[in-house]
Formats: sequence, structure tokens, C-alpha cells
Amino acid sequence: MLWIWRHGERSRPDRTALLVAAGCSAVWCTLATMVGPDNNSTIIAATARNLALIAAIFFLFSADGRSDSLKPIRPVIIALVLVQLMQPLVLLSQMKGSSFPQPEGAVVEVRAVIDMLVSIGALMLLHNLYAGAANTLRPILRWTGVGLSGIFAFDLNLSSIAYLSGEYPAPIGDLRGLFAGVMAVLFALGMNAAGPRMQFNPSRAVTFRTLSLLLIGGYLTLMVLVTKSLALIGGDIAFAIQIMFLVLAIFAAVVALPSPRLRSWLRVMVTKHLFQHRYDYREEWLRFTRTIGRGGTGSASLEERAVKALADITESPAGLLLMPNEEAQLEITARWNWPTIAVPAVAAEYAFSSLLEQHNMVLALDEARNGIDHHGEQAQVPAWLTDADDAWALVPLLHFDRLVGVIVLARPTMARQLDWEDFDLLRVAGQQLASYLAEQAGQQALMDASRFDEFNRRMAFVMHDIKNLVSQLSLLATNAEKHADNPAFRADMLVTLRNSADKLSALLARLGRYGSGQVHERSTFDLVALARGISERFRGVRPVALTRDEPVVVIGHREALEQALIHLVQNAIDASAPDTPVFLDVVAQGINGMIDVVDSGKGMTPEFVRTGLFKPFVSSKQGGFGIGAFEARELVRAMGGRVSVESREGLGTRFSIVLPKAEAVRLMGAQQFPQNASQEVA
Repeated sequence: MLWIWRHGERSRPDRTALLVAAGCSAVWCTLATMVGPDNNSTIIAATARNLALIAAIFFLFSADGRSDSLKPIRPVIIALVLVQLMQPLVLLSQMKGSSFPQPEGAVVEVRAVIDMLVSIGALMLLHNLYAGAANTLRPILRWTGVGLSGIFAFDLNLSSIAYLSGEYPAPIGDLRGLFAGVMAVLFALGMNAAGPRMQFNPSRAVTFRTLSLLLIGGYLTLMVLVTKSLALIGGDIAFAIQIMFLVLAIFAAVVALPSPRLRSWLRVMVTKHLFQHRYDYREEWLRFTRTIGRGGTGSASLEERAVKALADITESPAGLLLMPNEEAQLEITARWNWPTIAVPAVAAEYAFSSLLEQHNMVLALDEARNGIDHHGEQAQVPAWLTDADDAWALVPLLHFDRLVGVIVLARPTMARQLDWEDFDLLRVAGQQLASYLAEQAGQQALMDASRFDEFNRRMAFVMHDIKNLVSQLSLLATNAEKHADNPAFRADMLVTLRNSADKLSALLARLGRYGSGQVHERSTFDLVALARGISERFRGVRPVALTRDEPVVVIGHREALEQALIHLVQNAIDASAPDTPVFLDVVAQGINGMIDVVDSGKGMTPEFVRTGLFKPFVSSKQGGFGIGAFEARELVRAMGGRVSVESREGLGTRFSIVLPKAEAVRLMGAQQFPQNASQEVA
């Protein structure tokens, strides 16, 4: 009381009520010590203390201006005051000469019922007070609310036991004053200006054990109530209820309590609602931003930084970034600290990426290994992921509900299970990373479009100049054919000029194909014959061996495919050591024919295959223009085929060109041939 009077904030509306409550508590405790807790004067002092505490609750409602808006509170306060004032009437009935009858134990039961009603009403008011308060006012109410709740909760338990047993238990009654004194210290703490800033953060072990004690206490209370009720009922009905209660208790103890799912659910709920979060979100966000923004010369690529930023959150030592290709299949794009894991060229099929995109699901791979299936992902998870024991979690990167990529995280050093907070944080961080990657892809597309515009403008000038030159040379050849006097000179001039004109015309036709993306004339031809022609073409430059030569007749444009193969073979030669051969494989693959260009050169990184190999103007060769691989893929696409690549650093590269078989196309009726199309079947 003295502390509140000297150091408490004078602007608080509950200051006076708590001063009176503290003073009444002091008088009550003094009287209980001098004349006993059951003396009438002691009971009246306790009643005055409770009335002051009820007044403090009412004044706390006015702290945020709700005393006028919450009109239903006033009748409850008045009802509690009237119930509490019934205590003196009960005491009056005990006095000598009273005309009221006094059955044995009736006074104790009535007093206990009054105390229970007051305690229950006060606890309900405190719950509404704190639950409806604004977030800015809750720190002000915290310590005072805890103190008031503690006092009335203790009184509720004491009066309940007294009602059930017929008398107030002396040991618990002796602790009542001590407990009220401890709660009064909380009043003083809440009244101080620094008090609302103090927080009590118990450890997880303390909280779990406290909850266990509360559950045990609740169970014992239930047992007492059931026992008292059965004693009142009696007979066979009571015996049947006892048997049923025993069976239910055994069922709960044997089935429900040992359940890992139930324990896990309880642990998650307690952690989610009672503890501070696992992560310091401010520190995580600062570290995340620093990792993503650490660019510059010599630094890791954005893809690698994205993997590291997500791995740092869960303390994972390594990670992979998989991104969808044009057929929605996942392919590896970047590695971070994970050189040992073997990832196939197609890391996952489109069905798996579609499932992740649809459900935005952070996948715990341990659950997939244990057969736990949430959305049908069990059948779609790639085998290489489940076989890799150090693969721990898979996080989708979604941008506007579109899958941008997937990050695979390695198992942390301190092994643990993913929980609700991990899922929430990884899902949000994945969306942020997806926006960064999508923005980078958009900027790269704009840069490519700009460079293509410049390239097309230059090519237009080149084509115009070459066309003029061809016209001039053709005219010169015509004039020389008519006016040259020396037959030998004329013949040499004609040969030279016509060869030059043919070369320039071929160059003009080649340049005209850039950017068109279309091949109009298609025919059937044998891939083996084409592969042998390529091998003969490079005979004097580098050995090009035909390792497999299954006869396969495909449909396409022979000259365009030959040009694409020349690009790929030349790239393989440039990437290989001197005198190292390049291999060509021709095989039949279902309804398609396939020709592979294989080398044992230095290989390419997944990042370059993903972001640079088929990008125009990006080349790994010194002085290269970066158009060869891009042109090869566009030519093959234009004739209805596709190009895929597998490469490992230090091992080599395999380019695969797949074209439909001629017979399969005819059977399916998917291709109409011109009547004048040439048939080049070897």
C-alpha cells in the first residue's frame, strides 16, 4: 500500500481501489493472525478486500474509455457486490439469539458458494477485460491482471474444496494471506512506470511441467466431483457410472495419452500460443536481405545466394535450386555447398512441379520417406530425393501463384523435425526469393530483346549490302560473258565470279534465317547418312566418330539440321582437348529418332546451362558471339524437334537432338507433306 501510494502512477484509474484493497488485506491478515481466520471480524475484512478488488476491476475497464460502451459490465459488477455483501448476512445468522435455523455445515457451504460465485464472476470479468483491450493497453493491464486473477483463482480453489469437504482446509487457508501478499507485489509492479515494460518469459521445460501439473490437478478435481456426485446418487446407477468412468479413464490413459500424434499436436499448440517464436524475425530478415544483396564482381550468382539465404534460416549446410524448363520439368540450376549429391538431368517431372505449385507445400522429405501423404505427393517425389538421406526439406518458390523454382535443403547439423513455424517462415521466404528470381528473369528478357533489336538492325544493313554486292557480281559475270575477248581469261573469271556469287548467296540465305524461327520445306532423310556426312566434313580437323548407327528415317529439314549439328560439333571440338575425338550416336527412341553429340571436354556448370547456354550473345569462348547454340536450338525447334543437354564439370557434355520418325508422323496424320517435297531416304 505504501509503495503504491508513493511510487504508483497517479493517473491510473485503479490506483485508489488497489490502495484500499492493499490496506484491507493488511487488516485482514492482522486479524487472522490475532483472532483466527474464522472470526467474524476477519471475514468482514476479507469481504471489504474483495469489494475493493471488484472496484479495481471496474476502474480498469475505464482505462481505455470502455466504461460507457460496455454497459453490460455494470450489472455484473453490481451483482458481484450484492453477492459479496451476503457474507455479513450469513455471519448475522450465526449470532446468538438469531431466529434463523442453523443446520450443521450449512453456514460453511453457503459461505463457500458465495466465495465461488464472486471468484468465478471476477475471473470472467478479468478475461473480458484483457481479451477486449487494445494491444497498446495490454502491457498496462498485464501485471495487475495477473495479480487479480491469482487472488480470485486461489479463493475459487479454496472455496471449492471447502464446499466439497464441508470445512475450510487449514493448511490451504493458512497460505491464503501469503499468496495474496505475493500478488500484491504484482500490483505494485504494475503501478510503477517501468513495470509494464517487464515481461516474464518462462522456459519451455517450466511451462510444460506447469501445464502437466494443471492437467493433473484438473483430473483430480474431476475425480472429486464425480466421487461426491456418485455418493449422492447411490445404488446401482452409481456403480454403473463408476464402471463407465473407469473404462473411459483407462481408454484415455492407454490410447490417447501415448499417441505421438496427440503429443505432437499438444506440443505445437503450446509452443504456438505460449512461447516466444523460435526465430528472431528481425535478425533473420536482416541476414536474408544482406545475403541476397551481396552482389558485385566475383560474388556468387543470385541463384546461389537465394539457396544460401534460405538455408541460413534453418541452419542447413547445403542446398540446391531446381527451376522448371519449358516443359515444366525441374532441372538443376545452382548448387550451394553440395557437390556430392547426384541430380539427374530431369530432376522431377511436370506432375511434381504442378503439385507444388497448386498447394504451395513445403515438403518434409522425412515424412515422404515414412509414407506420410498430404496431397498425393508420395507418388510424385523423385527417387533421387528420397534416396539421399541428407536431403531434408523442399521449399517451393511461388510468384503470383506460378512456380519459379524449388529449393532443396540439406539436413541441419542438429537434426530436428520441421514444425509449424518452419513451414510458415520457409513459405514466406520462398515467395520473397521467387520475386527476386522473377525480376531477374524479366530484366534479362528485356536486355535480350534490346540486344536482338540492335542485332536485327545491323543484320538488315548487312543483308542489304550483301544483296547489292551479289547483284553487282551477277551483272559483272553477265557482261564478262558477253564482252571478254580472251577465252581462257573469260573462263577463269566466270568460275571465280560465279563461286563468289554462290558463296554470298549462301551467306545471304543463312543470314535471312536468323530470327525467322521457321523451316518451310521438310523432307524425310536418314540420320545415319547425315551423321556420316558430318564426320567426313570434320575429318581433317578433328576425329568425329560414329559410335552407334541404327537406321532411323526422320522428318525435318536436312540442311537446317546439318547446320545445327555443325554448330554443336564445333562447340564440342572447342571444349575438348587437342586430339580428343567427338562422338555421334544415332539411335531410335520410340516414335522418335535421336542423334547425340558427345564430348569429354571440360563440361559446363548447371548455372551456365540454365542461364547462358541458349542465350544469344552469351559465350564461354574468348571472342565468341554466343549465337551458335541458340541458332541450333531454334532450327531444330522450327522443324518440330527438341534439343536437350546434359553436362558435368570435368566430365563432358552430351547434346541430344530428337526428331519425329517419318513413319510415325504418317500414321498419326500430324504432318502434311508438299507434293514436291524431296524424298531423301538413304
